[in-house]
Amino acid sequence: MSGAHTVLYDPQSLVDAELPLDRAPYEALVTAVLAWQNPNLTPGDFEQIALQLTGHARAVAADVQRHAAALPKNDGRGALAEVILREAAGRLSAPIQGTARCAQNRARLVRALYERLDRLTEPLPAAAT
Repeated sequence: MSGAHTVLYDPQSLVDAELPLDRAPYEALVTAVLAWQNPNLTPGDFEQIALQLTGHARAVAADVQRHAAALPKNDGRGALAEVILREAAGRLSAPIQGTARCAQNRARLVRALYERLDRLTEPLPAAAT
């Protein structure tokens, strides 16, 4: 079925539901990709890795967006999340190339999105009285 694609019918938007991300395998992939010195991979391999990271970056970005939207308007974490999300949108709009650099850029993006997500989900320290 080369060159074909399937349109997903999802009237209840379950794909965008708040399902927990399978984080561990992607963190391992990010670590491996960022550790590359001179990888002996084909352009197709680099492209597949970049595609995997791109899809996951989009899922993490959606999670960041949901958490940021739930914050009070005066919470600075939401503003920082919007900065990361704008940067992510710009980087994700760039075409995928079959290069190590492209895959590593996508890996850095996934790492940055997870760092922001962690800051959005961690409890704030108690205010000093």
